[in-house]
Amino acid sequence: MPGNTSALILDFGGVVTRTMFETHELTESALGLSPGSLSWRGPFDPEHDALWQSMQRDEISERYYWLKRTKQVSRMVGKNWSAMSDFVKAARGTSPEKIIRPEFYAAINKATDAGVRLAILSNELDLFYGADFRTKLPFLNEFEVIDDATYTNILKPDPAAYLGCLAKLDLGADKCVFVDDQARNIEGAIRVGLQTVHFDVQNPKHSYRQALQLLGL
Repeated sequence: MPGNTSALILDFGGVVTRTMFETHELTESALGLSPGSLSWRGPFDPEHDALWQSMQRDEISERYYWLKRTKQVSRMVGKNWSAMSDFVKAARGTSPEKIIRPEFYAAINKATDAGVRLAILSNELDLFYGADFRTKLPFLNEFEVIDDATYTNILKPDPAAYLGCLAKLDLGADKCVFVDDQARNIEGAIRVGLQTVHFDVQNPKHSYRQALQLLGL
């Protein structure tokens, strides 16, 4: 193993995939909406997304944010979606490969070539994307651990979420690099001793470069 690090632990949405904010054009096309119908932009235009700002202040959860957006888009297309997975399946379910970050592929290829182990630690992988989403992404077979709070009900930044993932890897926190796009989750990871990269969705190449550097690559 390179350096003193032996595992790369990734959040999923935003880190592995492009965010829903980045793919409005794909969503509008898939749902038959006029271009520009979806105006909320989260971290790409926080001043004009009051709901996002509320989430960043910890007034609402990330799950609540996306539930509100799901309901909003549901009304726009005349549906009655009750879960984020309904929205995601309709927006990108037929071609999920289009939303995977190319920087992600480059990073995990380099990591696995060096013998670094891979894990995913997500608060809502199957909750947001649906359980069948995984079957459409063969690269997930390369991940030794997929720890999903959809089933564990232990959400980051609860220390138990990180510790549970580390236990499955049978590694100490100092042997792992954790990558997430939410500051609260990075803060939680630091508290349990993980090396971290606060993923910048506006500069994914730089963030993956940081992770690889921490891995000694």
